[in-house]
Amino acid sequence: MQAFLRGHWQLLLLVAAIALLWRTPVVIPLKLLVVFLHELGHVLAVLLTGGEVLDLTLDPMQGGSVTSRGGSRFWSLSAGYLGSLIIGVGLFMVAVRTKADRTVLGLLGMTLLAVTILYVRAPFALVFGVMTGIVLLLVAKYLPRDVNDLILRVIGLASMIYVPLDIYIDTIARGWLHSDARMLAEEFGGTTWMWGGLWLLASGWVIWMCLRRGLGAVSNVRLR
Repeated sequence: MQAFLRGHWQLLLLVAAIALLWRTPVVIPLKLLVVFLHELGHVLAVLLTGGEVLDLTLDPMQGGSVTSRGGSRFWSLSAGYLGSLIIGVGLFMVAVRTKADRTVLGLLGMTLLAVTILYVRAPFALVFGVMTGIVLLLVAKYLPRDVNDLILRVIGLASMIYVPLDIYIDTIARGWLHSDARMLAEEFGGTTWMWGGLWLLASGWVIWMCLRRGLGAVSNVRLR
């Protein structure tokens, strides 16, 4: 335990800070970005299964949706939570285990800009997507690698925290909501609780494997 604390104390502090601030206005931009990643998961699943994305929207209350035509309905509905979790884990692992922080943060910024320009029409979502993409590109270009590393860790961890929490709230605690899980149950059978439970188990396993296999002995950034 002592070795774990010495090797990962920065990560533990970051998780504690995100958890403590989660219900405050301070992290609203971060939560909106995580919701955008959720919708990006839908977008990627639609495109990869041969469908067409018609619209992506995001609102100030941290809600979002994707309107599409064609493609695999099963995978597009499943890819919101699971896709954003994979994106979050990927960003986190890049920060912890590689030196490609600036490149990956820049790619994330370009992806947000491209998706926003192609599919977003609502004013709030349009402004958020463009501004966030530009900020990420500027950070990647002009700020030190350690800053890029920290931002990737925060985005990755926030997505990893958000996914199981939101799955539980939207599909188990409030199963009557018109969620991805409820639509999946209506179209493919089963219940909202069943799909939510499966996603919750899957997300827990992915997070556990990420932390167990990916952290290594030390994840702290050397302070200079």
